[in-house]
Order: sequence, then structure tokens, then C-alpha cells
Amino acid sequence: MRVVLADDERMVRTALRVVLDAEPDVEVVGEASDGAEAVTVVRELRPDVVLMDVRMPGIDGIRATERLVASMGGAAPRIVVVTTFENDAYVYDALRAGAAGFLLKRVAVEELVGAVRLVARGDSLLFPSALRGLAAAYGPRGRAAAPPWAARLTDREADVLRLMARGLTNAEIAARLDVGPATVKSHVAAVLAKTGTRDRTQAVIAAYESGFIVPAEQW
Repeated sequence: MRVVLADDERMVRTALRVVLDAEPDVEVVGEASDGAEAVTVVRELRPDVVLMDVRMPGIDGIRATERLVASMGGAAPRIVVVTTFENDAYVYDALRAGAAGFLLKRVAVEELVGAVRLVARGDSLLFPSALRGLAAAYGPRGRAAAPPWAARLTDREADVLRLMARGLTNAEIAARLDVGPATVKSHVAAVLAKTGTRDRTQAVIAAYESGFIVPAEQW
């Protein structure tokens, strides 16, 4: 797994490199000290994963994420924003922009490595309670008009999207709905296609942003 580190603090980048390069299946292939440099380095090196500091001088991690997703489309790497505070509005904006999830800077080493592996294989770092709190604090107020894609979801797909927002895995959703994992995988793919999103995090963000799911209703 090829990783690029984007952080304006050299010591942070060095610490991350030491941790990740110690893993046999991970290679740090590049670094950037701000968002503009991150965009250039990522476009050149085409890594699998980017660990992107959310707050950087000049172009921050949010704008850099937007530019990479917009310019690279399906070829864009999986971007994980790294932050000090999980209730930061910057985090929610980065998820809106296309990040696959976020990590706190104080995360344990094994969690960091696990997160890189997780997103590299196409999964999302979805922390349901944190995401619900972010949506409640920084998302739209109240219930908006139903999005066009809502009418295209089957009842079962709508159920799957709501369970995705609760952070359930495919296996857990299958057990909850009493269907096979392959069926759930098919439903998740349909949800992503109909909502026009690239992963589970983006689908859940779309559900919150459109009012299809209201944060207060999730628990």
C-alpha cells in the first residue's frame, strides 16, 4: 500500500513515516507540507492512501481533497483527514469534500495502521456517533425536501442506507435484515450508484445533507 503524508509539521510527518514504513505491506512514497504541494505530489505519485492534515497553511486539507477528487475522479486515492478534534467543522467539510474518513492525531499506532489498510481495500472509516454529531452540529437544519435519488431507492435499499449510517458492517446488516452478505453487498452498491457517491461515508453524508436521515432520529 503506497501512502502520501500531508502535514505542515515535519515532526508529525516523520513520526507517521517511521510507524508506517515499519509495516511490511505499507510504503510511504511521498510527503507534502501544505495542500497545494499535496495535490501536486498525489497527482504525480498516485498513492493508494493519503493521510491529510485538515488544517494547513494556504490550501488546507479540505480544498486539497476537493481538488484531488474533482480532478482525478475514480482514480483519486483514498483520503483520510487527520485532526486534533473530532468535533471540528473542518472534519465535516472534509468528509463532504470526499474524504473516506478521519483519524485523531492521538490515535494509537495499531489503529493508524489498521485504518490505512482498511481504506486501502476500499472500506470507509465511518464512526457513526461522531458523524452523527458532526451532521447535527454542522449539517443542514431540519428536514429538507426529499432528494431525487430517494424515490429511486427500494425499501430494502433505504433500510440498508440507514443501517450504514449506524456504522454496521455488511455482515451485521445481513444479520439484522436476515439476508445473505452477497445480497447486502449488492444493495450497498445500488445505494452508492443511486446516491451518486463513491463510498459508504459519502453515501451517509448525502443522506444527512439531503435530510433523508435526520441525526436526531438515528438513536
